[in-house]
Amino acid sequence: MNRKATALDVAKRAGVSRSAVSLVLNGRGDGNVAKESQDRIRLAAQELNYSPNAIALSLRNQRSRVIGIVSDEVVVSPFDGNIIGGADDVARSRGFVTVVMDTERDAARDESAIETLLDRQVDGLMYVTVGLKPLDVPHGMLRVPSVLANCYDNSPEPQLHHVIPDEVTGGREATEHLLQLGHRDIALLAGAEESPAAPLRVEGYRDAYAAAGLSVRADRITMAGWDIDAGFHGAMKLLDGVSPAERPTAIMCANDRLAIGVALAAARLGLSIPADLSVMGYDDEERIADTMVPALTTMALPLREIGRAAMTTLLDKIEGATAEDTAETTMETMVPCQLVIRESTGPAPTR
Repeated sequence: MNRKATALDVAKRAGVSRSAVSLVLNGRGDGNVAKESQDRIRLAAQELNYSPNAIALSLRNQRSRVIGIVSDEVVVSPFDGNIIGGADDVARSRGFVTVVMDTERDAARDESAIETLLDRQVDGLMYVTVGLKPLDVPHGMLRVPSVLANCYDNSPEPQLHHVIPDEVTGGREATEHLLQLGHRDIALLAGAEESPAAPLRVEGYRDAYAAAGLSVRADRITMAGWDIDAGFHGAMKLLDGVSPAERPTAIMCANDRLAIGVALAAARLGLSIPADLSVMGYDDEERIADTMVPALTTMALPLREIGRAAMTTLLDKIEGATAEDTAETTMETMVPCQLVIRESTGPAPTR
């Protein structure tokens, strides 16, 4: 039976010291080990199928190497599980494991979930929400390094770093795409009134119009909600019985489900997408946006990137070597959304 490779074996193959192997594979190589040596160490570890002993690391560092993640409904939601997936990618790459607890939208369970994880001696905590929202931070999160993903501290003086999507820029770039195609009459089905994300996307829409030297018609912005039927009824109000000269040439939606409703309304009225009407979504929801007919142009929420950035921030806090390295100049990281152009948008029709 083959002997399991050790850190010394990796060091010999990479031509470095054993301490250099430990630094690199524990995520502390930057600033301590040359980039070329780091690359050789990782390659040697891969070739030898070597991984650090988690129990030994925990005893040596007096850490559990476990990160607790609490979510409001991510685990039971079809939407934002990619945030946890991205966070777990980073955690595993740095020798940590994650334990996830879902409160299923019961805020009264937040404190008990946090206490349960703290009782398990987690090294840090992350709170993840479905949809951008303010959070009344559980007090237990202030006892260990903690970070917020897709949500932000609701207190007057926030104490925790948060990682959120750049919704204003997303709304602006989505609108700019349609303006660049020649559309000037763009309606916006903007989501639900109570959502923190909705007014930010409206702000981006207005910014794009202002930058183009155009005015926004107040009746072109509707807080429609989030579901398919809301998109259908919102589009029917904009299109049904309206002459081609008076109807919008594009409808921008605050999520992809609204866009499905718009497409159904267009089909009901005999309008072709995108020849008669361009339709823009938001989210790039898996198994929806790319499978629609025609495939949906949309603004992709960077969910996996949010998870990666939040976990990186958290682990840097936990493993940060000096106060200077870990001092925060901001409590916020904004992750850009990405425009995904498909077949549902095209040049504005001539009137």
